[in-house]
Amino acid sequence: MSNREFKIVLLGEGCVGKTSLALRYVEDKFNDKHLTTVQASFLSKKLNVSGRRVTLNIWDTAGQERFHALGPIYYRDSDGAILVYDITDEDSFEKARNWVKELRKIRGNDVTLYLVGNKIDLERDRHVPLANAEEFASSVGAKHCGTSAKLNRGVEEAFARLTADMLARRDAEEASNPGSSSRSSTSRSEGATSAGRRSSGRNAGIIVGEDDVDGASGAGGGKCC
Repeated sequence: MSNREFKIVLLGEGCVGKTSLALRYVEDKFNDKHLTTVQASFLSKKLNVSGRRVTLNIWDTAGQERFHALGPIYYRDSDGAILVYDITDEDSFEKARNWVKELRKIRGNDVTLYLVGNKIDLERDRHVPLANAEEFASSVGAKHCGTSAKLNRGVEEAFARLTADMLARRDAEEASNPGSSSRSSTSRSEGATSAGRRSSGRNAGIIVGEDDVDGASGAGGGKCC
């Protein structure tokens, strides 16, 4: 049985629900408090995909502007990226272009990118037309998904699609460059291990705020998680 290990980074503005998506996917939990990530937090999930063991090392990066300069540190060696925006907050979508530029500056086209519109449970408050989001995703070489961390809608599917695409990409790379598998796997494993130690805990870097989600809102009026 073959083993595959992938590094995934979550990026996007603050208060779009990156941490909530990661916690929902890995631990099937949703916190009704406003979760603020300081610098970055680390989560890991092991899967069996068609008889293949897969480990996803997920880095949830901070969206606050004061932490933007730290983003490239976590983008390095990433295999996949999930760029999250809030469908009720047009500003979080408009700023997605800046996040793509930062990511591409570090990884070029060597990363599988997904654009995820979170909080689809607030469809009635949508400020980002789906057609616009899909068009933008296509223009930057990404695929688009809609999710609700709160209701657990589309979360598993988004990560599953990303994982399948990363597997296909890795297989194609190894087929065209025999012998690269062991070297890349060892490098990624060592990188994830050392980074995990630096994180000093699975959910290091997450602060649970005092504001209840129902009372907190971002620029577009959407709930923070």
